[in-house]
Amino acid sequence: MKKLLLCALLVFFAVVQSVQAATPKDTLVIANAIDDIITLDPAEIFEFSAAEYAANTYDRMIIFDVDDVSDISGGIAESWEISDDGMVYTFKIRKGVTFASGNPLTADDVVYSLQRVVILDKSPAFILTQFGFTPDNVKETIKKIDDFTVEITIDKPYAPTFFLYCLTSTAGSVIDMKEVQAHEKDGDMGYNWLKTAYAGSGPYMLKSWKPSETLIYERNDNYWGEKAKMKRIITRHIAESATQRLLLEKGDVDIARNLGPDDLKGMANNSDVKFRKKAKGAIWYLGLNQKNQYLQKPEVRQALKYLIDYKGMESTILDGSATIHQAFLPKGFLGALEETPFSLDVEKAKALLKEAGLENGFTVTMDTRNTEPTTSMALSIQSTFAQAGVKLEIIPGEGKQTLTKYRARNHDIYIGRWGPDYMDPHTNADTFARNPDNSDDAKSKPLAWRNAWDIPEMTKRADAAVLEKDTKKRADMYLEIQREHQQVSPFVIMFQDIEILGKRANVDGFVLGPSFDSNFYQYTTK
Repeated sequence: MKKLLLCALLVFFAVVQSVQAATPKDTLVIANAIDDIITLDPAEIFEFSAAEYAANTYDRMIIFDVDDVSDISGGIAESWEISDDGMVYTFKIRKGVTFASGNPLTADDVVYSLQRVVILDKSPAFILTQFGFTPDNVKETIKKIDDFTVEITIDKPYAPTFFLYCLTSTAGSVIDMKEVQAHEKDGDMGYNWLKTAYAGSGPYMLKSWKPSETLIYERNDNYWGEKAKMKRIITRHIAESATQRLLLEKGDVDIARNLGPDDLKGMANNSDVKFRKKAKGAIWYLGLNQKNQYLQKPEVRQALKYLIDYKGMESTILDGSATIHQAFLPKGFLGALEETPFSLDVEKAKALLKEAGLENGFTVTMDTRNTEPTTSMALSIQSTFAQAGVKLEIIPGEGKQTLTKYRARNHDIYIGRWGPDYMDPHTNADTFARNPDNSDDAKSKPLAWRNAWDIPEMTKRADAAVLEKDTKKRADMYLEIQREHQQVSPFVIMFQDIEILGKRANVDGFVLGPSFDSNFYQYTTK
C-alpha cells in the first residue's frame, strides 16, 4: 500500500511539474539579456533592450514598414506637409488617441515630448538637435498650431526622409505631458521619475522593472489601435545562453533571444521549438581609445585589424547569427560598403607593430559585457592578439557597467554592438565618422568622441553627405568616407548582426524588425 501511495505521489508531482513548466496562456515569457537597460525614459534611452521596451510602450508620429523600410507612414501623425523650401513640416495629429492614464493625446503632448528631448539633452538628443533645435529656440521651432496640428521648422533643407526617419526613433516617442508634469521636481521635467516609470500610449504599459532581473509589461486597454493579443509580457534577464535553452526546452519561457550556435544545433530536432531569423542593422566592433599611448599609433590601429579571426568567429562562435562586415554602414543602407579588406594575418600585423616601435608587443585592456557571444568573441580576440605579442586583459562586467565606463571614455578597448537609431545612413556616419568637438566636456558625444578620435575633415565630409539630395551622389559620398574610415579609424568593424529567435512551436506573430526598436510584441499569440 505504501509503495502504491509513493508511486501515486510521484506521478502527481510529475504532472504538477509538467503543468508548472507551461507558461500562462495569456502571458508571453521571454528570456533575454537585459542588463544593458540604464533608464526607461525615452528622452534618455540609448541601448538595445530599452529601445525595444520603448517601441512596445510608446507611440511615435512616424513609423515604417519593418519589411520595407522605405515605406514611411503615419503613426500618431495622420498626415503631414512639407513647405516648398523644405524646412517647415506641418503634422496633423490623429484624433481619439488616449494615453494609458486616460488622458487624451494632443498636439501639446507631441510638442512637449520633442522639446523635452532637446532641453534635457541626454544621449539621444543629437537625433533631434542635429536639425538646429536648441534649448533656447525649441519653443519657437517646435510648436503647436492648434490642438491637433504641430509645426516643426528645421535649420536646413535636408532630404525629407532623413528628418522623417529621425522621428521614428526612440527620441520621437510621445509622452503624456500631464502625467510627467505631475511628477516634476525642481524643474526636472519629470526626468527622475520617468527613469523608472511610464507615461505612454502604446499597446503595452510598464508593470514593473527590476534591473538585471525582470521587465514586466501589461496590456494597455486604452490603446487606440489593434489591441495586443497577450495580456502580459514578462522579460527575464537570463545572461547564459545554455540556461535560456534549458528554459525554452522545458517550456518555462516562450521565447529565447540569445541562443548560441551549440544551443541551436542541440535543439534542431526538437519539434517543440522553432527558430526565426532577421538581418539586423547592428554591427559588432572594437573601439580603440585614442587616449591610449599605444592605440593612438596608426600602425597599431591597422595591425589590430589584421589580428581578428573574422572567418573563424563567423563560422563557430557566431555561426549564423552574424556575417562578416567591415564598414560602418550596414548592408541594406544607402551607400553601404561591402568590401572586406581585412583577414587574420599575423605576420602583417607584426610588421606593422614593428613600424610602430612595438616589436615586442604591449599590454592593453578590453571592457567586455559578460554575456554571450561577447565573452567568447573576447576570448578569441585575446588569443589572436597574443600571436603578435599583444597581451589583452579582459575586464568583464554587466552591460550598464561597461557602457558607463565607455561613455566616460575611460576604456582602452571596448567590444560592442551598435545599432542604427534610424534608417538613414547619417545615423551611423554621424557617430562613427563625425566628432565636431573632441574636448572632454563636448556637447555631442558620438562613438568617435568616446574613442577620442579628432577628425575635423571627415566630419565636414559627413556633414556634406547628409545635405546631398541626389541619391546616387550621396551614396558615392558615403562609400568614399567608409573606404578611408576602414583604413585609418580606431574602429575594428567585424560583423553585421542576424538575430535568431528561438520560440515554442505554439508561439506566432512576434515581429522581428531590422532594428531593435522595431521588434514588436503586439501581435504575438500562443
